[in-house]
Amino acid sequence: MLDITFETDLEPKKGRILISDPFVGDEYFERSVVYLCEHSKEGSFGFVLNKYVEIDINELNPDFPELKSRLSLGGPVETESLYFLHTLGNQLNESIELKDGVFIGGDFDQLTKVIKDSHFENNQIRFFLGYSGWDPEQLKYEIEDNIWIVAEVDNIEEIMNTRMDDPWKYFISKLGKKFELYTTFPLNPSEN
Repeated sequence: MLDITFETDLEPKKGRILISDPFVGDEYFERSVVYLCEHSKEGSFGFVLNKYVEIDINELNPDFPELKSRLSLGGPVETESLYFLHTLGNQLNESIELKDGVFIGGDFDQLTKVIKDSHFENNQIRFFLGYSGWDPEQLKYEIEDNIWIVAEVDNIEEIMNTRMDDPWKYFISKLGKKFELYTTFPLNPSEN
């Protein structure tokens, strides 16, 4: 018999992703993928990769240069604040490397200049409104309750690509046949 329990042996840590159970029952996190930026005894935080908003960054900040990049809703915490991941490295003062060339934050004025001077490619910067956060031990309990499954990221493009059709389905399928079955389930089982 095929075991389709929603769990793996990986522990959460910075640079890994969380993939939500398709039936978690939480409208916000339903079929979402979260990139973990921090996981420690003080708590955890990250950004939802597959919840996009139909608003341009220029509408939030008219002084910001035009950019062909999708804006994501990073989580339900501080949704009035703009955050960003990038692969620009030390081009931005105060940026912090999370893992394998993915950085968070940095000097926003420098970022604006880099974009105006066109010294970047669209997949080098990713913007989020808000973030997802967990109190100490909260994420551990949610993983034990099979709300999330932890997975590895194979390359930067998987995190920075805002044009991927269905990141949740993509990452579930990468886990193998045991998990691929989840991608065929409808959101509402009564629609089957």
